Amino acid sequence: MSLHFELIESLSLPGHPAKPNEDSFVATPKAAAVFDGATGLGARLMPGPSDAHWLAQFAARRLSAHAEAGAGDLRDWLRAAAADAEKSFRALRKRPPLENYETPYASAVIAAPEGDDLRVLWFGDCAALLRSGDGKFMLLGDTIGRRENERARVERLAKSQHRGPAAAGVREEFFPVLRAARNLVNTGEDWLFAPDAACADHAKEARVAIAPDSLVVLASDGFLALASDYARYTPEALFAAATQNGLAVLGRELRAVEASDPDGLRYGRFKRSDDATALLLSMRE
Repeated sequence: MSLHFELIESLSLPGHPAKPNEDSFVATPKAAAVFDGATGLGARLMPGPSDAHWLAQFAARRLSAHAEAGAGDLRDWLRAAAADAEKSFRALRKRPPLENYETPYASAVIAAPEGDDLRVLWFGDCAALLRSGDGKFMLLGDTIGRRENERARVERLAKSQHRGPAAAGVREEFFPVLRAARNLVNTGEDWLFAPDAACADHAKEARVAIAPDSLVVLASDGFLALASDYARYTPEALFAAATQNGLAVLGRELRAVEASDPDGLRYGRFKRSDDATALLLSMRE
């Protein structure tokens, strides 16, 4: 048996209508992925709306191209896409980064059918939701733990403020702390997708036996916030809602929750709304 992806539905919502959507996605029969660019903390180095937007879009295009070319396997395609990004970043940037936080990064979840298995790689807080071939629900990714830690950090940093952490201008006040944290990315155990071919060796991996016609959801943390941040669903219930009701319905619910707490007083966060992307895929023979 050899499976391939069939895209049922995609959703990609910008966090703010006046700002670039720094998420991207790709869905081909051979590979699917969601990339979530990390919002910049300094001056832009690359052409385009933002460095995070450039990296996410570039990564999706090049991953798709390498998957369709067919040489190697999923990690090889990821490594080749990162090498392409490294070459482009060096050629097009205004100057080399002065500190690590100026380098563009992205969380990601990347998947490909291999025989009767689904192989999944991920960085950061993107994730895959699925049922394995024996019917067991699985969450592949580190979203829940990472988002709990992030929410606690936001609430701790913003505790001294007389405004909610998502109010205008609050995030910028904490740039020194945020930059110090990002300076540690890709220097130890915490790795994200980057314009650096070496990052591919640090993506986490899982391989799951999966049945034909099974459904898979790949998503960025902005979409998964319905479970991880806002507790509207468990991960399994979110998967059920996505497969039964569709992604667009959940996208509207997500934005309604955030609109009801615009300053982040109830749900601690630095942005009123994050970019939110999800793919609903079927495994076909």
